[in-house]
Amino acid sequence: MSVRILKHHIQLPILVLMLLEAMFAVVALVLVETRWGTIAFVQALPHWSTALLFAFALLLANGAMGMYNTRLREHLFGLALRFLLVAVAVLAAIAIVLYSFPNSHVTVADCATAIALWAGASLITRYLLMHFVSDGFLKTRILVYGAGRQAQSIANLKRRSDRMGFVVVGYLPAAGEKRSIPEAKLVKPGDDLLAFCEEHDVDEIVVAMDDRRQEFPLRELLHCRINGIDVLELVSFLERETGAVRLDVLNPSWIIFSPGFRRSWARDLVGRTLDVAASLALLAVAWPVMLLAAAAIKLEDGISAPVLYRQERVGNDGKVFRLFKFRSMKTDAEADGVARWATEEDGRVTRVGAFLRRSRFDELPQLWNVLRGDMRFVGPRPERPEFVASFAETLPYYSERHSVPPGLTGWAQLCYPYGSSEQDAVEKLKYDLYYIKNRSFLFDVAILIQTVEVIVFGKGAR
Repeated sequence: MSVRILKHHIQLPILVLMLLEAMFAVVALVLVETRWGTIAFVQALPHWSTALLFAFALLLANGAMGMYNTRLREHLFGLALRFLLVAVAVLAAIAIVLYSFPNSHVTVADCATAIALWAGASLITRYLLMHFVSDGFLKTRILVYGAGRQAQSIANLKRRSDRMGFVVVGYLPAAGEKRSIPEAKLVKPGDDLLAFCEEHDVDEIVVAMDDRRQEFPLRELLHCRINGIDVLELVSFLERETGAVRLDVLNPSWIIFSPGFRRSWARDLVGRTLDVAASLALLAVAWPVMLLAAAAIKLEDGISAPVLYRQERVGNDGKVFRLFKFRSMKTDAEADGVARWATEEDGRVTRVGAFLRRSRFDELPQLWNVLRGDMRFVGPRPERPEFVASFAETLPYYSERHSVPPGLTGWAQLCYPYGSSEQDAVEKLKYDLYYIKNRSFLFDVAILIQTVEVIVFGKGAR
């Protein structure tokens, strides 16, 4: 089961976990501030606003460490390490705030104790949710109308993150359909579809027929919908559950009639203003790192070696621009003029370049591209014209990813590792289309927060 908040689907178990951890944070700080209840809670009312800010800071840091990512696969030690990083980051921020406002009633020691309590309660809660909650907990019970190729796209969802929000009651074969689902998973509700759904507590019917022209069950589905059972088409269901637009079941009419894919001059103006302000702020902070990076490149490759690498990329509306990066490969990496993907253990990458790529410092010069308006902070990653020309011919809907400005980071970069093949381009396109359909200011903020995890843990770097 998922909840749509500000144009973005959040799995209900994740939302429940966030609310529980926010409650733990508030209670922990209030307990510490009231000296474990020896001071009346009424007297601590002025502290509640501080506790709410404290909880918000912890949830924000948790999000930055990927702790609310449905694809997180850490065991107890990994979770404890991430909680430790969260604690260090939040305590450092609190120390700076308390130094600026020395008359505050909260101390760093109090916050450290509260964070320890919060982390312990959160670890126990996560362990209980992971090991003792039943498979059907907070999940939508769905009946799939169809048992052919399209219905199989639901059966083929293997990742736990993709199946977190639902449980399949069964697959109902459509008339004249070639079946791809095993017989054991099929159901036969008889003549009364509504009675079957009520008997088996079905919350939602997903229409996944291979051919809707073959006896589409309009009356039965209408009866179910009027009686409170949601009816959803397959593309929208997969979009909601996987955070991606599935190309193999996508049709143009879904793009035309579905909500989303909207553009707003007000949003573009606000986004551009924030991009410029954030770029200038980051440059003000990162210039020492950029000078050190330039010096390291010169030391490794010689004083005459170029520091920056300029490469043509395709941007908004298909316009080509020059992208700037710190050079991380040898100067003769593409001496023959043939564009190549970067690969694992790529021999063209220098020693300094390997560090710059892992830390993402090689991307810092792209702040200039953001200032120039070539890019945004969040958007699909810009590709080289050679690759774009090839993909546009072979991949449906690939050109649509250029309907928005490219970005330094994006939804596809969070959800899928570094791409180095046409198949990778297909997978990333699914996430790019999801972003373009659902993009909003707060979705961009959420992506930026989650990008911190990618940088800290060096995910997807090559």
